[in-house]
Amino acid sequence: MAKSLTISTFPPSNSLNKNIIPIVLLHGWGLNSGVWQPLLDLFQENNENNYQLITIDLPGFGINSSVDIESYSLIDICYYIDQVIDQPAIYLGWSLGGLVATEMSLKYPEKVLALISVASSPYFVEQTDNNWPGIKENVLASFHQQLAQDTAKTISGFLKIQAMGSPHIRQDLKLITQLVMAHALPSQKILADSLALLSQCDLRQHLSTIKQPFLRLYGHNDSLVPKGVIEQINHLAPDSDHYLFEQASHAPFISHLTNFHQVLVAWLDSHFK
Repeated sequence: MAKSLTISTFPPSNSLNKNIIPIVLLHGWGLNSGVWQPLLDLFQENNENNYQLITIDLPGFGINSSVDIESYSLIDICYYIDQVIDQPAIYLGWSLGGLVATEMSLKYPEKVLALISVASSPYFVEQTDNNWPGIKENVLASFHQQLAQDTAKTISGFLKIQAMGSPHIRQDLKLITQLVMAHALPSQKILADSLALLSQCDLRQHLSTIKQPFLRLYGHNDSLVPKGVIEQINHLAPDSDHYLFEQASHAPFISHLTNFHQVLVAWLDSHFK
């Protein structure tokens, strides 16, 4: 039998609390759930007792580095997540995690109370023929090439891109690096397989079928998910809400933590309190 995913709950608990609403946090490519620690701390400091936060490292990452799935696909990743989250929850996914959270809402709609994407896109690759903003194909190709040569250097370069555009880039980069490097780096194969998801997955035509409350959060200076994509997704998901963090880059929950927390909790309370 394949090894199951390990989850972490905040506040710590041996089981999910049936009396409060769980929020599942899904990290981005190459990283792990360590990136959520500042947000977890802020929720605790503000006694946000209506919600229980749950972090899941994707298969092959962080504390789930030993979990090996045969096909590294959105469908299989979501299957593994569904096996360990046994009650309906809000799913919040950052970057690649946003793709996973979106797939969860599509494949397991009865298990997803709301969908929140952070610096994410239903399709990450730039398309010049239809003016779809995204990551340039040569940038993705260079990441694939670098992975084969030096995994640690590739991750370091990716972290720098995420902080670019932030008003305090050095502090953000230092913090993200410290949080992520607390765990061992994923294997080259896992990084390549998960990077392929960013290159190939296209959920654009499925957004209109999402019936749950849907919030999209963006950074104004994000080079990986350019703000120009916002208007296009507005048309694909007309019932969704969105918010743009001025001066933020690809990790607004790091660079604009307090504002991010305020916007997130206000939206959550308007739907679930």
